Amino acid sequence: MTQYLTFILPVYIVIYFLLLLVIPAVIVRKKIGKSPVVLSASDDAHGLIAKYFGAWMILASIYIILYVVHPASYTCFLPMSYLGSDALVISGLIVMIVSLLWTSAAQINMQASWRVGIDEKQKTELVSTGIFHFSRNPIYLGMIVSVVGLFLVTPNAFTMMLVVLGYVLIQIQVRLEEEFLYKMHGQVYLDYKNSVRRFI
Repeated sequence: MTQYLTFILPVYIVIYFLLLLVIPAVIVRKKIGKSPVVLSASDDAHGLIAKYFGAWMILASIYIILYVVHPASYTCFLPMSYLGSDALVISGLIVMIVSLLWTSAAQINMQASWRVGIDEKQKTELVSTGIFHFSRNPIYLGMIVSVVGLFLVTPNAFTMMLVVLGYVLIQIQVRLEEEFLYKMHGQVYLDYKNSVRRFI
């Protein structure tokens, strides 16, 4: 099973970035007339977390490229051979696919309110229906689950580090967004926050 991963993983990553970043960015840009990618470059918590998120994604991408181009390099990432099995790989792939579908559905649910980063210049509608009725942060939940799937597919110390680091970064980003949403929507957001769990 693992021999197919050198094909499956890059295809998944391309689909992931197209469905969850490129296509939504193009669609929302047409709707609102500006880029929905509003990552902060300032020297504050928002700017710092944006840089760390970028570094995290670059690390994950480099890992997958190395795995595909030079499979022998896998031994450098301290593999957990005791977790290596076809059943675990298949489970991980299923988790990644479910995550992709879940996250894509959440982004469609957001429509013109979808952003990468915090848009302080344009008020967006608070989305609380559909998937957002069950989770306040379904896209971030999908990202965490996707990286857990990558760990199951290629269990090693590096992918475990990606899971832990991604989880910590997302927890910080979510709280920054919660502060912003409260400032923007006030009591409406507080009511939503009190009725729907942060993740699930």
